[in-house]
Amino acid sequence: MGRILFSLLFLYSAPHHFSADTISYAAAQGVPAASVLVPASGILSFAGAISIVLGYKARVGGWLIVLFLLLVTFYMHNFWTIADPAMHQMQMAMFMKNISMLGGALIIAYFGSRHQLGYHGAFACG
Repeated sequence: MGRILFSLLFLYSAPHHFSADTISYAAAQGVPAASVLVPASGILSFAGAISIVLGYKARVGGWLIVLFLLLVTFYMHNFWTIADPAMHQMQMAMFMKNISMLGGALIIAYFGSRHQLGYHGAFACG
């Protein structure tokens, strides 16, 4: 259940990475080659999320989400460059949300899914 809840945001937002509005917004934020990189990031986030949900190669899926979040967080939510107080606060909240999700993705990248670990209890290591 946790893997599904974690992945919902990425599954929901991935198709939006193919819209002209999202690509234009990213270009305005300074993302280089936005017409290529934004759809590529949508594929990255979708592939990572579906891997995590299915528990198939969940560690790889976790690393895909880590890569996605590192790139998106620092390019799209660079609150430290924004002078407007309201936008600064909003982007800082988005930045912190992504950092929090990055922590979750790192846990998944390390542990994978229960199935991959040969789960035998809360502290199984094998």
